[in-house]
Amino acid sequence: MSKQKLIIISGSPCVGKTTVATSLFESYENSAYCDGDWMWCVNPFSLSDKRLRNGDKNMSYVLSNYLNSRFDYVIFSSVVVMYESIREPILRDIIAKDYITIGFTLTCSEKTLIERHKKRGDDNEISFEWLKLEPYPNDYVINTDDKTVSQIVSEIKDIIEECS
Repeated sequence: MSKQKLIIISGSPCVGKTTVATSLFESYENSAYCDGDWMWCVNPFSLSDKRLRNGDKNMSYVLSNYLNSRFDYVIFSSVVVMYESIREPILRDIIAKDYITIGFTLTCSEKTLIERHKKRGDDNEISFEWLKLEPYPNDYVINTDDKTVSQIVSEIKDIIEECS
């Protein structure tokens, strides 16, 4: 039997993380999905708020719980795991053993990001800062421009199979 897989999907807000992660989760039997963005949903939001790191502990706990429950695929999406300083402690605090981690950073053009914000009805100012961040080291980078969700999921699954 192959090792369990922790599949991390990160990227800018509105790049398609949740949509892709949900579709990927639904495509695999014996899988679990954790949307990390909901574990640090606070008002007002600020990345410099040290209390946000408490949400990271929740992410580590849930991911550990899913892996220890023997799900073959654990899909985890979050915007904040683009940052090494956040992803590393989350991964370090996972108590499960004997699994592999495969990371993906989704990206798109500024034009596509604007279109997706409008489609979502998001009236907030669009920040392109996230698009300009370097992808997490060793993540597979997937450009989502002009691709369907099915195409992106297929591309991700092909990479996961290669990693098995």
